[in-house]
Amino acid sequence: MIPFDYHRAATLEEAISLGAEPETRFLAGGTNIIDLMKETVERPVRVVDIGRLGLDAIEELPEGGLRLGALAPNADTAYHPLVERDYPLLSSAILAGASPQLRNAATNGGNINQRTRCYYFYDVATPCNKRVPGSGCSAVGGVNRNHAILGTSEACIATHPSDMCVALAALNAVVQVSGPAGNREIPFAEYHRLPGDEPQRDNTLTRGELVTAIDLPAEHFREHYSYLKLRDRLSYAFALVSVAAVLSLDGEKVLDARVALGGVAHKPWRMREAEEMLIGSPVSERQFAAFAERLVEGAVGRGANDFKIELAKRAISRALTQAAAGTPQSQVDKKIA
Repeated sequence: MIPFDYHRAATLEEAISLGAEPETRFLAGGTNIIDLMKETVERPVRVVDIGRLGLDAIEELPEGGLRLGALAPNADTAYHPLVERDYPLLSSAILAGASPQLRNAATNGGNINQRTRCYYFYDVATPCNKRVPGSGCSAVGGVNRNHAILGTSEACIATHPSDMCVALAALNAVVQVSGPAGNREIPFAEYHRLPGDEPQRDNTLTRGELVTAIDLPAEHFREHYSYLKLRDRLSYAFALVSVAAVLSLDGEKVLDARVALGGVAHKPWRMREAEEMLIGSPVSERQFAAFAERLVEGAVGRGANDFKIELAKRAISRALTQAAAGTPQSQVDKKIA
């Protein structure tokens, strides 16, 4: 590992001040940044440890909804009684990811800021625009079975690896941020970026900004939800395709629908225009299939990942069927329902 300066921030203000310096990275659970530093993908001049800032509360908001502290461990979040009761989609998505040991260490803020698991991003001997802008994308024309089919550019076809983020996208979460210019809120749909010609930028944070919390709106979707994750093995693997689906129903009529995809793009993939196709319609396989066609419209495979297009369509229909029936995908049983 390359030498670096280490600072343990005592206050949020100190963390922001130190984080605004060039070549600085924040350290919380360390489940991603430490790996990246060991592989010399990340070479920060200084690391600011924010682990003692106390941003780990999970609490109800005065106007309804729930605030998840940025430093709350993923495991504490998934098993929190209010999350399990009111946001079971989020609990299910978190439990679909990583291992129990990693979920104990990883934080909510770290989860939404984790970087892609593209092989070429981690291999410093190969070109990668995300790691070294302008060097090229080895995944285009390379081994790309796990790569994106939506929202790509010729500069990057990497996917975002988080399961938690797919659920947060479907739940219309809001990211609370503090930085040198003050505090601001970022709707989750605007937090992560598509690669364009700047794939090195994963999100819309500016230098020195720090995630302090993630807010969940008061809409719960307690009954009709499902997080369906399809992967090469049933534990400890990133998604080939995942679907976070929630429905609000009046009998067999859809009042509201939210669907986000993981494993297919540089960010959780959601399309409100497509969701509006379902609103007011009856629950039916035909409607779900038509919606799936619309949601993956424009998908492009790169050879080895062509299969993801059909896989995504079928996964969307299955997740919506599970959500409508109130029989969500289990993250405990080692089988796909």
